[in-house]
Amino acid sequence: MSGFSSFDPTALEGRDLHGKLLGGIAPRPIAFASTVDKTGTPNLAPFSYFNVFSANPPILIFSPARRMRGNTTKHTLENVLEVPEVVINLVDFALVHACSLASGDFPAGVSEFEKAGVTPLPSDTVRPFRVAESPVQLECEVLRVDSLGDEGGAGQLVVCRIKRMHFRNDVLNAAGQPVPELLDLVGRCGGNSYVRASGEALFDVPKPLTAPGIGVDALPQEVQQSAVLTGNELAQLGSLLELPDETDVNDFKLLELSDLFMEFEDDGVALERAIHEHAQKLIAAGDVASALKAVLTFNPG
Repeated sequence: MSGFSSFDPTALEGRDLHGKLLGGIAPRPIAFASTVDKTGTPNLAPFSYFNVFSANPPILIFSPARRMRGNTTKHTLENVLEVPEVVINLVDFALVHACSLASGDFPAGVSEFEKAGVTPLPSDTVRPFRVAESPVQLECEVLRVDSLGDEGGAGQLVVCRIKRMHFRNDVLNAAGQPVPELLDLVGRCGGNSYVRASGEALFDVPKPLTAPGIGVDALPQEVQQSAVLTGNELAQLGSLLELPDETDVNDFKLLELSDLFMEFEDDGVALERAIHEHAQKLIAAGDVASALKAVLTFNPG
């Protein structure tokens, strides 16, 4: 296992700390935040210090942090202090370049809707516009703004309560729930990098909601210390709800692994490796229960 480079954040120069945080904590969802000032002039800007923090009540928080360069505040922050409303638009792959363009430091009074070539759509409950091209649009009232400091890079937490949600029909399944593959959202990483939540980037991990799994510690030591199985694969074995009984393990050995036991009957090390490699293939195929039976067939005595 590789070693670690350790840092005291208070000892790092601001830009270095900023780069390490944004590069290391990723990907982050993007809040494409639409606001207006007290004259009704629209503003649109993306922020990746953002997430949902409560479902009941429905609360979002995003942070238009103070600029590292010049320690100035952003128009979004100034607007929500004047007009405590915002629309959070989610960013899909088709919208990502417009989102990046809107992040430019345009002068006050310039509409990023026009600069980015996106369509302002009237909201139902708040004054800021929605972005018509966004697949998910969340109309919010701003409950409060919590300043975390007055230095460059200091977060300014905008705590929002969702008043109305809009989901484009083609991203919902028959039950009315959003589907990741259809949303095709993007996330922000460090530097110029983004990630696209679609295709092979998406995968499922079953949650142990009904009961906790047996745990990796319930596996035999030789399995826990496997030279073949990864930590992720061991965790999948540990996510099963119970160990198979001895009869099931012996039946699996006879029906599925008898050739391996014959091939390596005089080489226990090779046999263990072959069994673990077989279990690895079963896990990759989604048959974790059979993989657990497989690794339990090997008993070093």
